[in-house]
Amino acid sequence: MARRRSVLHFLITLVVLAGAGKGQLVENFYAGTCPMVEAIVRQTVVTKVGQTFTTIPATLRLFFHDCFVEGCDASVMISSPNGDAEKDAEDNLSLAGDGFDTVIKAKQAVESVCPGVVSCADVLAIAARDVVAQAGGPLFNVELGRRDGLISQASRVAGNLPDPTFNLIQLNTMFARNNLTELHMVALSGAHTLGFSHCNRFANRLYSFSPASTVDPSLNPTYAQQLMAACPQNVDPDIAIDMDPETPRTFDNIYYQNLIAGKGLFTSDEVLFTDSSSQPTVNDFANSPGDFNAAFVTAMRKLGRTGIKIGIQGEIRRDCTSFN
Repeated sequence: MARRRSVLHFLITLVVLAGAGKGQLVENFYAGTCPMVEAIVRQTVVTKVGQTFTTIPATLRLFFHDCFVEGCDASVMISSPNGDAEKDAEDNLSLAGDGFDTVIKAKQAVESVCPGVVSCADVLAIAARDVVAQAGGPLFNVELGRRDGLISQASRVAGNLPDPTFNLIQLNTMFARNNLTELHMVALSGAHTLGFSHCNRFANRLYSFSPASTVDPSLNPTYAQQLMAACPQNVDPDIAIDMDPETPRTFDNIYYQNLIAGKGLFTSDEVLFTDSSSQPTVNDFANSPGDFNAAFVTAMRKLGRTGIKIGIQGEIRRDCTSFN
């Protein structure tokens, strides 16, 4: 009988691991091992936001950049003495330090209570949810159970993050590679209601758009003048402006109203309205905050399942910035 129970336990373990290989996450994953984890992370986020608003867009963007390269496995958090980790790639150099600092501090707080239990990837996912709520956005349940990845290379970043010059086909193609639909993509683009961009990321729309038109004709003329005043040619490369010119510190649906008004900062923003495929979704989100919030929550949960490592894959880092 004892042998039969042992064999049964072994078979159950195999089933669990097989299920893990399918990428299953669950809410309350740490209920029995670190039940206070979400409260601990939230307190860190609240404290950090109180110190600087940049925490909010920086942490949300960090989650997105992490998930699109190697999956949601905190690979973007690794620091390399050789400057060749994921965070060192050109596309990641503009990631604000406050996002990294938030995750590092939250992980340290969690480690003091539950050492070696909670992954940095899960801490980042919880923090990304919490910064949205801190900006007035929806609070939602986060699926947990990710493990931290064992690969972080700058060379693997190029071509895996959307570019501000992308058209709708390019956006849909990149998001589809991560099992995200056009609806998910349009909803996640709403994160641009927060944060800022350096002038060089959209200067082509102001000064060298095409042989026929120096300024992108899809830009609202008044908005284009405001952008040129804030970002003259040869401007200091450190200068940055809000991506949402109306309510840059509030998570809301004004981003979509801006697109309708020709006030999308990037080509990849404005194309969501100018392309007939995605335009109805933009109109819906612009008119219904509830529809946008619901779609954003669904998209964030779906994004959080991208390329995850669970079960016996990866590791649980003690320090988010270095492999064990």
